[in-house]
Amino acid sequence: MNTKAFLDKLDKLFPKAECELEFNSPFELLIAVVLSAQCTDKRVNMVTSEMFKKYNKPQDYATMKQEKLEELIHSCGFYHNKAKNIISMSRDIISKFNGQVPNTLEELQTLAGVGRKTANVVYAEAFGGDAIAVDTHVLRVSNRLGFVKTDDPLKCELKLMDVFPKDCWSTVHIQLVLFGRYICKSQKPDCEKCPFYDMCVYENKKEF
Repeated sequence: MNTKAFLDKLDKLFPKAECELEFNSPFELLIAVVLSAQCTDKRVNMVTSEMFKKYNKPQDYATMKQEKLEELIHSCGFYHNKAKNIISMSRDIISKFNGQVPNTLEELQTLAGVGRKTANVVYAEAFGGDAIAVDTHVLRVSNRLGFVKTDDPLKCELKLMDVFPKDCWSTVHIQLVLFGRYICKSQKPDCEKCPFYDMCVYENKKEF
């Protein structure tokens, strides 16, 4: 299947693909993405819908005691490290960037606890940049569909950037996330709903 045909099918599956994390500012998105590690977007949204009503600026977290933040985000899992990183990240934003979330991939990755995936999501969603963030869903479906054969997110990202036109990277990223979340699921993929069945190289795909 050529690239255009693949993109056309993705567009039919997810014509209005949007990030499912809820946010009202680049900083809120940054917090939400940090919390989403090993956690569902639905759970993150439940936590942040209340938390952001009161705490939505770097200054709020930079001065917050870690124990308090841990209580607020406890249900998102890995709350100790996430709280520590959010506080350090908020202090970095204040001290290094005058209280504003930086808008480049390079600067975003200088923030405490912000890796390449998180930086890519914020760069694309908050600032309209062209980026492909490789999470567990994107990595899984990219291997199953034969785009890559690797467990390395960076290698996967670079390959997908080579396969797809730059102006659709950010959209493709969201579409692949949704495809992995709702169709090509980790344990029980809905192969009968998959428009890419013929190109799938997953050894455990269902036989029809």
